[in-house]
Amino acid sequence: MIDGGGKIVSERREKVALLLDTISAVPIWAGTPLVRPWHMCWGATKAEVSAAMPGDAVVRRAQFNATRAITIGAPPEQVWPWIAQLGYRRAGFYTYDLVDNAGERSADRIIGGYQHIEVGDLIPMFHESHGLSIVYRVDSFGINEWMLWVHQPHEDEPSDSTWSWRLTPLDTGRTRLVTRMKQDYRWQDPRLALFNLVLMEFGDFAMERRMLNGIKVRAEGRA
Repeated sequence: MIDGGGKIVSERREKVALLLDTISAVPIWAGTPLVRPWHMCWGATKAEVSAAMPGDAVVRRAQFNATRAITIGAPPEQVWPWIAQLGYRRAGFYTYDLVDNAGERSADRIIGGYQHIEVGDLIPMFHESHGLSIVYRVDSFGINEWMLWVHQPHEDEPSDSTWSWRLTPLDTGRTRLVTRMKQDYRWQDPRLALFNLVLMEFGDFAMERRMLNGIKVRAEGRA
């Protein structure tokens, strides 16, 4: 009985911790549109922003085009596994788990079942709600080097969003991780366009910054 009560208390504390963690991001979400030019290239150099990334030609008209980067104190082969297992109800996104992973803590270990990624694999972003969901598909990749995810809203339509990753080895066993998110809002479907606009313009920066830092601390063994 004591064990059962202790478990309930522990679960309540976990829920409160997740809620407080999410609330801490509210000021960032609210202020994100005010610093758009800065956050669209957070952490990235001018050269990285102008450099080509996998899948650049897939979405040619992108109202949202963000290139962000971080330096990680671990070689690419230690960074790649944390990226390979990303996804809703996979390993999570190492960010605000109440929002991104249905309240389940993102993994702080490598999960073998998600390491054997293949072209065509689906990477869900979050739980489907009211008919709205985002699921990326693994388009192509080079292990420990780069990966491209593509989103196609409908089978008979071209892709409206890409998320690409590049890992570049640096000296002393470090890695430069660069990501690029491109999104065409496509106002032909106002409901989906509005959903994507709010998600990208308010939520994306806080989430991706936290995710990149989450990958960094995990790859460096500091999770």
